[in-house]
Amino acid sequence: MSETDSKIHNVSPDGIDRRGFLHCMAWAGTGVLWSFAGGIPVSSVFGSTTPRPHAADFSFVQISDSHIGFAKPANPDVTATLQKAVDRISAISAAPDFLIHTGDLSHGSKPAEFDTMDQVLTAARRQVHFVPGEHDTSVDDGKLYLERYGKGTAGNGWYSFDHKGVHFAGLVNVVQQEGMGHLGSEQLAWLKQDVSGLGSSTPIVLFAHIPLWAVYPEWGWSTSDSEQALSLLKRFGSLTVLNGHIHQVMQKVEGNVTFHTAMSTAFPQPAPGTAPQPGPMKVPAEQLQRVLGITDVRFVAQKNQLAVVDSTLADAAKAA
Repeated sequence: MSETDSKIHNVSPDGIDRRGFLHCMAWAGTGVLWSFAGGIPVSSVFGSTTPRPHAADFSFVQISDSHIGFAKPANPDVTATLQKAVDRISAISAAPDFLIHTGDLSHGSKPAEFDTMDQVLTAARRQVHFVPGEHDTSVDDGKLYLERYGKGTAGNGWYSFDHKGVHFAGLVNVVQQEGMGHLGSEQLAWLKQDVSGLGSSTPIVLFAHIPLWAVYPEWGWSTSDSEQALSLLKRFGSLTVLNGHIHQVMQKVEGNVTFHTAMSTAFPQPAPGTAPQPGPMKVPAEQLQRVLGITDVRFVAQKNQLAVVDSTLADAAKAA
């Protein structure tokens, strides 16, 4: 960020430079573009430029954790940063087929918050597939969420659909939380039945709010019965698991399974274990690209060892 940018006016009483915040948030990007070619998924985090189009069967965008209604120092205007993400989606030259939002649409499950979410996402001009986050269900057990987004779903809102040869299943792991995410026996039975008629060569995409792998159980960043769900899918040659909740990009690859968590469009959270507890992290606007750049941690199984590569957005800017 330049010296001129750091002196932009419109500073809120809590010391947050709103325009500076939006400038850095726009630079960092707050979505993930997924492309499928021959059943192989490839992801690209939105950066300072529109992702280059490439040959693909289709693509879709994952966004997460918009927290509409949040109004604290970590981000004084979450609606504006969601709008930045939608603007970036609209600018993609090869338009994605649809959007997936992996939960925490709202911050307080209020009708006005869902109204605002819908108004902003309408500008993307694409169908949006949702799953709830804990902030969408904690006030009324998800009744309002289901009224708005749960038509045609089962149980607490789980469902599946097919698109150009890929099978998608939206799961709900925020209703029966036990310190971490939980799917429950009813949903697991549904998932087993849902995939029973699919051939093993069918690419599968699961998406849910809380990670379906043990990112950091001490903070509840895991799902207690995720192994049971994944065991139902071990016969499939390509499985992609998309989550939100932790407000940072982390990726883990185990054989034919790719786990991916998305950044928030609202505010960053600390990296696992680097703070006493998780939660909204307030940083100066000019530091956002580094904070959101707890961005790419890849775990790749190699010879029974884990190779970890950690790169930040600040590193990427230096390399550019």
